[in-house]
Amino acid sequence: MKKKILNVLIIICFFLLGAGSVIVLKKYLPESVQTIVNKSEKEVTVTENGIADSVEKIYDSVVVVGSYQNGVLVSSGTGFVYEEDGKSAYILTNSHVVEDSTSVKVKFTNGNIENVELVGNDSYADIAVLKIDKNKIISIAQMGSNEQSRVGDTVFAIGAPLADEYSWTVTRGIVSGKDRLIEVNATNSTTADVVMKVLQTDAAINNGNSGGPLANVNGEVIGITNMKLVSNGVEGIGFAIPIEDALEIATKLRENGKVERPFLGVSMANTTDSYALSRYNINIKDDVVGVVVISTEEGSPAANAGLKMGDIIVGIGDYEVTSVSKLKYYLYKFNPGEKVSLKYIRNGKQAEAKLTLAKSE
Repeated sequence: MKKKILNVLIIICFFLLGAGSVIVLKKYLPESVQTIVNKSEKEVTVTENGIADSVEKIYDSVVVVGSYQNGVLVSSGTGFVYEEDGKSAYILTNSHVVEDSTSVKVKFTNGNIENVELVGNDSYADIAVLKIDKNKIISIAQMGSNEQSRVGDTVFAIGAPLADEYSWTVTRGIVSGKDRLIEVNATNSTTADVVMKVLQTDAAINNGNSGGPLANVNGEVIGITNMKLVSNGVEGIGFAIPIEDALEIATKLRENGKVERPFLGVSMANTTDSYALSRYNINIKDDVVGVVVISTEEGSPAANAGLKMGDIIVGIGDYEVTSVSKLKYYLYKFNPGEKVSLKYIRNGKQAEAKLTLAKSE
């Protein structure tokens, strides 16, 4: 009997020691390494040692961009050196940071301020390329892949919020979403006129961050920060242009100084724009969604295809059109000279027009 009681006591002691060991390990082992076992018995190891090394890898490639008009600073943002070619190096930033400038300067982490040449900018893609003597740069950022990134990946941004005062501020977050189609106002119109495909992050994005890099934990650039969602009750929603899209635009800017896009030759308005429709005395049914043709330019692809005032464009190619900004977004997936079909509604009946896209001037 005593032997049985002794055995039970030994088992209890081992159990208590085991439980105590787990508590001690959980309390005193670093939180930087944890092993999680889910119901499917799949082990996932999560390590978190900070991102200082990754930040250092890219830090000196980041510059503060100043846009001047006749010697007066009118706007500032961020950029980063992304490539060199011969005697020159190239900096990526946002178009809205430098457009309408007469001169542009950049400041490096060592305090040096240098004049740069604006190679070209594209307001629709919000990308600009700056050129500088290669001997004046400190380092070049390494490009990564947005396509390989996953929702939940750790990312960080480097920028100059509130202009020069807080230059090279690092903020950290995750990839919150991918391939978001955001409608924004890129001109002075009262409605959204541009759709951008962007990467969403909760890393803090502030005024002055525009044009700066969004990087992964390897210190590789996967996007260019360009805006944040500002609204009551909304926190931690920032956006970045995928690096693959930015580099494609940058290549065209370096080759031609501009991006050539297709041209339809129509003046248009959303079916929801009651003011514009009443101004031109155009009446449509309330349940119709699309883009209303206000006028066509003589000799343009739209005019040659027979489109006229009051037609409602509802599709281009295989894409459904629901707004002016969406029509532009899908139109710009085609090239000048390419043949496309336009689906439209006239007098309540759907029709289709075949046309060859022209090149925008």
